[in-house]
Amino acid sequence: MDGFFSFLYPLEWVVANIMVGFHWVFTQLGMASDSGWAWSLSIVGLVVTIRILLIPLFVKQIKASRAMQVIAPELKAVQNKYKGKKDQASREAMSRETMELYSKHKTNPFASCLPILVQAPIFFALFRVLNGRIESATEAKPIGLLTAELAAEAHDASIFGAQLSDTFLTSDNAAVKVVSAVLIIAMVATTFLTQRQLTRKNMPASALEGPMAQQQKILMYALPFIFVITGPNFPVGVLIYWTTTNLWTMGQQFYVIRNNPTPGSEAEKALKARREAKARKKGVVIEGTSEDVTAIEEAKEPRQRQQPKKGAPRSQRKKGTPRQSSPSDPADESAGTGDDDAAPDAEKKDDR
Repeated sequence: MDGFFSFLYPLEWVVANIMVGFHWVFTQLGMASDSGWAWSLSIVGLVVTIRILLIPLFVKQIKASRAMQVIAPELKAVQNKYKGKKDQASREAMSRETMELYSKHKTNPFASCLPILVQAPIFFALFRVLNGRIESATEAKPIGLLTAELAAEAHDASIFGAQLSDTFLTSDNAAVKVVSAVLIIAMVATTFLTQRQLTRKNMPASALEGPMAQQQKILMYALPFIFVITGPNFPVGVLIYWTTTNLWTMGQQFYVIRNNPTPGSEAEKALKARREAKARKKGVVIEGTSEDVTAIEEAKEPRQRQQPKKGAPRSQRKKGTPRQSSPSDPADESAGTGDDDAAPDAEKKDDR
């Protein structure tokens, strides 16, 4: 165990320094140095920093998960091909064909677990900082920017009457038990909802059947159950960290599923329905989107037919075709006057 803790020391140093940095920011904003809210928000800041750094791994996780969903029917076909065959040659052939599929699609089942695997050492490092470095005012162990004085303040800091270093099992304080229970419930609920969102909304129908789907379903119920058992042993500060990171994961996943869903999934159908509804709106820019509908408006706007000019030249008119003119045409007025003068002359000729 000493070797494992020695491996965690650099991570402990980083975690402690990030927490102290955010604690300094919040104290500059007017919070008391020994305030439980200042230290709790420092833990939230730690989560935000770590999750921003893990975004590239999250992108790889999404790509790996989609690739696994795409090849699920092919994996099922390979498994059905060697179903019931337990000889060594068949097992080796099935393993070889499975690895060829992974190589062809450039993925593997472990790529989707990268963010969790990377976060695990950070989680243990935070546990060590809260439990090992922040023990009491007299036994506080400095590390990096976390001096003995700051460690003592962090130890005595409390939120809703619960100290950040206390656990549900080791404390007799009712406030600690209530706050811990609420955070454990939130941690379990966010873990379950995140897994359910991933499996129910962002998987095609073909991926909801077979061994892979069964594994996802087991994972959806197993992870929350693990937190129910282990949660009471975590300090309040660690529970704040884990609940915050679960909320970040759920929100990040919701954004990706909504805007870039897996082909063939329910989320993709919902995205297409939203786009069709948006396209049906004529000349309306939908608020909250970046889509430019100017081209749509121009395409849907009817073109006005150019009217022919009146009073074309005589050379362009057919012989015997009367000239069309508007009432405001001076030629028409003069023509009308001439007709009126000619009428009395005709009557005189008839009288003669």
